[in-house]
Amino acid sequence: MIALVSPGQVVAETARLRLHAMSDRDDADVALMLELLNDPAFIRHIADRGVRTLEQARDYLRNGALRSYAEHGFGMYAIERTDTGALIGNCGLVRREGLDGPDLGYALLPGHAGHGFAHEAARAVIADASDRLGITCLRAIVNPDNARSIGLLQKLGFEFDKMIVLPHVAHPLDLFHLHLSTEAAA
Repeated sequence: MIALVSPGQVVAETARLRLHAMSDRDDADVALMLELLNDPAFIRHIADRGVRTLEQARDYLRNGALRSYAEHGFGMYAIERTDTGALIGNCGLVRREGLDGPDLGYALLPGHAGHGFAHEAARAVIADASDRLGITCLRAIVNPDNARSIGLLQKLGFEFDKMIVLPHVAHPLDLFHLHLSTEAAA
């Protein structure tokens, strides 16, 4: 049985961060997605999703994270700093066409990278995947030229598998995997 999450639900907390399921009714979540999806680093390393307005960002959440919460019990979560309340990015799991299991995804707004937030959020998502969802293996895909993201995956314990081509992606990607155990999620 799938352990569902509801929009707005806090999924994980760390020393500095709170991760919550995003909502298309929360203007802050919608604004976060609009800003994130239009960040040049997101477009360069992930993709240009063509989302340019708040209404398009709202639809993007409905058709992405909200659908994933309902179908899989997981999705991308907003990352909130507990000290300031600022939304700084997202991190979570995606069930992607062409992969045989969920994959870890993350993206931070400019100015928040390089402070360990992505690592901290990803560890919380990995723990949730193991503890709440009972997932035993995670994947991660990354552009081969994204050295910073590859370094983060390796720091999290992911291992390189192979180069792959996914449907609707124009270029090959590096595929990584992480076998979960109580030690990996701790």
